[in-house]
Amino acid sequence: MSRRHAWIFAGALALAVAGCASAPMHYYTLTTQGAPAVRIAPVPYPFELSPVNVPAQVDVPQLVVRTGGQGMQPLNDQRWIAPLGDEIHSALSADLASALGVADMGGLPGNGQPRLRITLDVRRFESVPGDHALIEAAWSLHLAGTSGGQDALSCTSLVNEQVGAGYDALVAGHQQALASLANRIAAAARAYEAGNRPGCPAD
Repeated sequence: MSRRHAWIFAGALALAVAGCASAPMHYYTLTTQGAPAVRIAPVPYPFELSPVNVPAQVDVPQLVVRTGGQGMQPLNDQRWIAPLGDEIHSALSADLASALGVADMGGLPGNGQPRLRITLDVRRFESVPGDHALIEAAWSLHLAGTSGGQDALSCTSLVNEQVGAGYDALVAGHQQALASLANRIAAAARAYEAGNRPGCPAD
């Protein structure tokens, strides 16, 4: 390799390294910082939130944003700190525990005690920076371990939060959407555990 070619190669390598250094990786979580504890009346039974399913097109490490009418773009330098299904599960579990006043006992032995089982299947997880963060999910409640044999309650909810510019605002919008979804589920759960037959919350 001639000296001239060596300099060209070295310059190109330096530019490539500089380009990589100028695009640091950012990681996000859907779990919010703990708010001050608020004393509320707990529901009669603990709950168990099942693993959360998410659509395949957003089940990747990167944040995936919608571009135009049909386009979807994964952002290689903007990523979730954990798999998206786990992130949603952790955030929703914490929000439900706060709203219901009882702990999520998922994965722990029940010792034959009644437990409210909550399932959630995310149908849409839509991210449009500077516009909105949308979550549509099917969810169900089933009280296990009681002699009443109460039928399960199954509902679908859609939450759409307006967001400002930037990815921090977009993630905050999804956090707000999950908190709103948790409040809807918790309101239905309180009526359900009281032996009533609540209707599905209105969107």
